[in-house]
Amino acid sequence: MRKVENHMLIIFGASGDLTARKLLPALFDLYIGKHLCENFVVLGTSRSDLSDQEFRKKVVTNSKYLREKLSDHDENYIQSFANRIFYTKIGKDYDTDYGKLKERITKLDKKHGTEKNFMFYLSTPPNIYETIAMHLAEKGLANESQGWKRIIVEKPFGYSYETAKRLNTGLQKYFNETQIYRIDHYLGKETVQNLLITRFANSIFEPLWNRNYIHHVEITNAETVGVEKRGGYYDKSGALRDMFQNHLLQIVSLVVMEPPIDDKAEEIRNEKVKALKSLRIMRDEETLYKNTIRGQYLASDIMGEKVPGYREEEGVEPESTTETYAALKFYIDNWRWKDVPFYVRTAKRMPTKVTEIVIHFKSPHHHIFSESGVIDKDNKLIIRIQPDEGILIKFGVKVPGQGFMVERANLEFYYSDLADQKLMSAYERLLLDAMQGDPTLYARADEVEAAWEFVDPILAFWKNGKDVKTYGYSSGVWGPQNADELFEGHYSWRNPGEALADDPGFCEIN
Repeated sequence: MRKVENHMLIIFGASGDLTARKLLPALFDLYIGKHLCENFVVLGTSRSDLSDQEFRKKVVTNSKYLREKLSDHDENYIQSFANRIFYTKIGKDYDTDYGKLKERITKLDKKHGTEKNFMFYLSTPPNIYETIAMHLAEKGLANESQGWKRIIVEKPFGYSYETAKRLNTGLQKYFNETQIYRIDHYLGKETVQNLLITRFANSIFEPLWNRNYIHHVEITNAETVGVEKRGGYYDKSGALRDMFQNHLLQIVSLVVMEPPIDDKAEEIRNEKVKALKSLRIMRDEETLYKNTIRGQYLASDIMGEKVPGYREEEGVEPESTTETYAALKFYIDNWRWKDVPFYVRTAKRMPTKVTEIVIHFKSPHHHIFSESGVIDKDNKLIIRIQPDEGILIKFGVKVPGQGFMVERANLEFYYSDLADQKLMSAYERLLLDAMQGDPTLYARADEVEAAWEFVDPILAFWKNGKDVKTYGYSSGVWGPQNADELFEGHYSWRNPGEALADDPGFCEIN
């Protein structure tokens, strides 16, 4: 593990929800775990007019997001952490002179010995990323002649391929690509990272990870909630932009990638880019029509609770066709994955909150037990990202008694079994990686652009294509009825339960 050097974290948009909800709890956990450097300072900045003490109360001592954690520690310990946190107002907007901000940074740097190492976290709308980067560079705060400088930006990384490219170009005018960290909290999840270990450190999987043994790959990301209070944002985004283009394609790249030369960040990122560039881009309308489905949740009763339909949510257009369900079938154009279909879906208002990867292995070529009922029950490797994180293998065993009837058995591992190990939260892990200068789990510019190249034609077809439909589905069910039509043969989606080993295949609706 790399050493964390003394540094200052400057958070733009610090009065917003993300700082109190995610960033400060992650920093406090790093503090408890003794992962922070000796001379570590946080400087929050935004348009709000707050003093240091007011900001500390907002994000630490009076924060509802830290209440439970703080109850386990005495007042002196908590105050010691809070005393590392400061605040300065940026001005009326972010397009202003950063002279006062630089002055505060310089004073804190000298007083607390952060050695001119600065990490800038942009918890702001993406349309002002370039503006902030420009003003930082103007004040010499991007220059690494003395100390390192890093900039972390939140998704969305663009709204399309062209906007993503402009955003990358805008940041790269003022910061080198090696200084830019594009954060995707999904990559901070332990089970996502474990994909690399599962694939490349186990001889029972590595030789089988190809078209000769894998029939198809299925990835599901499901949420039980609707758009909540994000209707205005979501209606301009949709499920494909909100989840598939970033989180799910990052997961796809880890499933698909070739073995890197070693575990260095750039080697892993190089292979992820190659994987994304291998995605077969769907361009003609017939292919897009057959291999993509979009849906939108409708009002329903779920376990006795009435929930509104998507069009009834605050901020959503009454006639909106924005998808809350997106399911795709696609292929990878390389030797390893030739002709292996990938099925990926993401949706809101599902029966279960779950994210998982299912590797379906091919049946044996010679069926000795063809009358046993096993043919329709393929071997599966299920990697559960959330909740009930773990790995499940489904394989055939003989049913006790006469004959050779075969039934599926489970072999499972749960991260919760590692009782002596504390799993870092996604933001905790990613912040620590950035502090250590490790970009492995951060998206590179060419990764982002390669993902948009695949997604753009789908979005264009859904917007302008002929006979494009948005299918309604009742809240609390597994999407539109025709979603299984994407699959070939007798296969269909695995509809998982909350627990990893559950195989309900149904949902409850009242």
